[in-house]
Amino acid sequence: MGSGAQGNESVFAVSLDRYLRDNQHLGLLRMTVCDPVDEGVHTLIGRRLVDSDPAGSIAGHGPSGCGTLAPAPVLVHVRSGPGSQATSRSFLAQPASTDPGALCSLIIDASDNDVALLLVSARSGVTTEVRRHVCLISHAGFRHVIVVVTDTEQMPDPREAFDRVTEAVRSFADRVEIDKLTALPAALSSGENIVSAAAAMPWYQGPTLTDCLTAIEPEVSRQRNAHFRLMVLQVEERGGHQACSGLVASGTVRPGDRVRIQPMGRESRVTGISAASKKLDEAVAGQSVTLTVENAAGIGPGAVISTINAPAEVADQFEARIIWLHEQPLYPGRKYLMRIGASTVDAVVTDIKYEINVDNLDHLAANKLELSGIGVCNLALDRPVPFAPYGDNRDLGGFLLIDRLSGDTMGVGMLNFALRRAHNIHLQHVDIDKQARVAQKGHRPCVLWFTGLSGSGKSTVANLVERRLHALGAHTYLLDGDNVRHGLNRDLGFTDADRVENIRRVAEVSKLMVDAGLVVITAFISPFRAERRMARQLLLEGEFFEIFTDTPLEVAEQRDPKGLYKKARRGDLKNFTGIDSPYERPEAPEIRLDTGALDPESAADRVIRHLMENGILAVEDRVARSR
Repeated sequence: MGSGAQGNESVFAVSLDRYLRDNQHLGLLRMTVCDPVDEGVHTLIGRRLVDSDPAGSIAGHGPSGCGTLAPAPVLVHVRSGPGSQATSRSFLAQPASTDPGALCSLIIDASDNDVALLLVSARSGVTTEVRRHVCLISHAGFRHVIVVVTDTEQMPDPREAFDRVTEAVRSFADRVEIDKLTALPAALSSGENIVSAAAAMPWYQGPTLTDCLTAIEPEVSRQRNAHFRLMVLQVEERGGHQACSGLVASGTVRPGDRVRIQPMGRESRVTGISAASKKLDEAVAGQSVTLTVENAAGIGPGAVISTINAPAEVADQFEARIIWLHEQPLYPGRKYLMRIGASTVDAVVTDIKYEINVDNLDHLAANKLELSGIGVCNLALDRPVPFAPYGDNRDLGGFLLIDRLSGDTMGVGMLNFALRRAHNIHLQHVDIDKQARVAQKGHRPCVLWFTGLSGSGKSTVANLVERRLHALGAHTYLLDGDNVRHGLNRDLGFTDADRVENIRRVAEVSKLMVDAGLVVITAFISPFRAERRMARQLLLEGEFFEIFTDTPLEVAEQRDPKGLYKKARRGDLKNFTGIDSPYERPEAPEIRLDTGALDPESAADRVIRHLMENGILAVEDRVARSR
C-alpha cells in the first residue's frame, strides 16, 4: 500500500471481512466479473480498476460460497478520471471462474451482488460460452448487466465491430428477459473508457465503465423498502426472552414492532435490537443483528421473523431453476440436502420439466441434468420452510443441493414459486396405525432388500426366504424386479434415469407395506448406492436390511439363465448392468451372501437367522406356531 492513502487509509488497512461488517449499512456496490475466455478479468480488476487509485486498493479477500474453486473477491476504490462524470467510489469485484465446477461462484455470489460485468471480445464475438454466461446471469437474477466489448481497437472498423457484438448480445439477452443491459467499448491494454473517457475512441460518446457502475443502486438499498424478513441463524435465552441472531434479508425493524415467526406462524413482539453488543434503534436490510423477541419458545435456526401482516410464505413443494455443477448427473427421485436461507432440509427433485438449450433457448425434454445443465424442475422437501421467490429476495429464494454423504455442492437453484399442491394436500389421520398392525401380526415389519448382478441368485434366495417366513406365520410380500416391470413400472426402460425412478417407486411401495406391518422382500439389481440409501432413509432404524448376493461377474455370466449377458455382449441389449452400465457394490450391507459358494437353501437359512437375531421374528413364538 502506497503512502498516499491519507483519507482512505482506514479502509485499506483492515481486512475485507471487517470492512464489510463495519460498513454494511453503506450499500457497497458488489459486482461479478465474467469472461467466457478468461483473458481479461484480472487485467480489468487488477491493472485497470485497482491501478486507478495510486494509493492501492486491495483491502483483502473473503471466502466464497464455493470454497477454493472460486477466485477471491477484491475490494477496489476507483477515483474518477479525466472526462468521467463519476465521483470516487468503492466496489467489491468478484471474478467468476470459467471452470464448470466453479461456476457456482457466479450463482452463489449473485445473492449479494448487484451487477454482472460480461467481457466479450470483438475478435471472437458471441460464442456458445458467451450465451451460456448470459443465460446464467439471467437465472442468477442480476438486475443490472454491463457488457464490456474489448479488442475493438484491433478490428478494421471498431465501431462496426462494437455495434455487431452489442446487437447480438442484446438480442439474446432480450430472450432471457434481461431488462437493464448497458454495452460499452473498453481497451484493456491501455485502460481506455474504463475510468477515463476514451480519447482513442472518438466514435464512442457514451459513459465510461466507472460512470455506469456509479449510477447503479445497490441491491441492499432496494431491499430496505421491502417487507421485513430476518433469517434466524442462532437462538439463545436472555432474561426470559429469546435472542435471535441473523441476517436482515429485507425491510426495517424497530423495537416494539409486532412480528410473525415462520414456519410456526406465531405472533410476537420485538423488545430489543443489538449488534456487536451495542443497542440499536432499528435494523435494516443487509445488517447482521440480534433481535430479542417475546413468545418465541421453540424457535430455532432456519426460522424467519417477518412483518406481522405480510409474513414470509411457507411451503414444501416448489418449481425451481437448477444449475447442475457435478459430474454425477441429477436424476429425479434422488435425495439431497437442500440449504435454503438458514435451513437445511431433505429434498428430492420429483420432475425435470425441461432443460434449457443455451444456444437457442429451446426447452428440451430431459430425464437427467448433467454438468453445467440448466433445468426447470419440481422439488419436494421433507418439511415446510419459509421462503420467497428468488426474484423477490435472493437470500430466501436461492438454495444449494448437497450430497448427503460427501458434502459436495451438487447444484444451485432459484425458487420460482410454491406449487399449489403443497397447500392443498394434508396428511389424513387414521385410527389404525403401524403399531396396531404390528400387534395384530405378532412380528416386526421390515424390508429385506436383495441387490446384486443379474444371475447372482437374488430372486431364487428371496423366494426361499418368503417360503420359510410364510411357514413361520409371518405376513410377507415379495416384490421382484421382473414382475414389477409388468405393472407398476411398465413405462420405464433401462437407462440410468429409468433405473433411478424404478427403485424410487419400489422403495415408496415398500414403505407403505412396512406401514401395513409386512415383511417386504425386494429382489432388484438396484445398481446405484444413492437409490439403495434413499430406500433405507424412508424407513426407521432397524427396518431395512440390505442383502448383497455377491457373485463375480464371470460366474453370473456363466449362469445367464435368461440369456441376457449373451445379448448384451452382442450389442443387442443396451444399458445392461455389469456390461455397459455400472453396478456399485454395497459398502456395508447387513448380510453378504457369497452365492458363488453358498447354495440357495443355506443362503436363505442365513437370512432367517439374521432376522431372529435382530428381533424381527420372536424365536419362542415361531417355535410354538410350528408345533
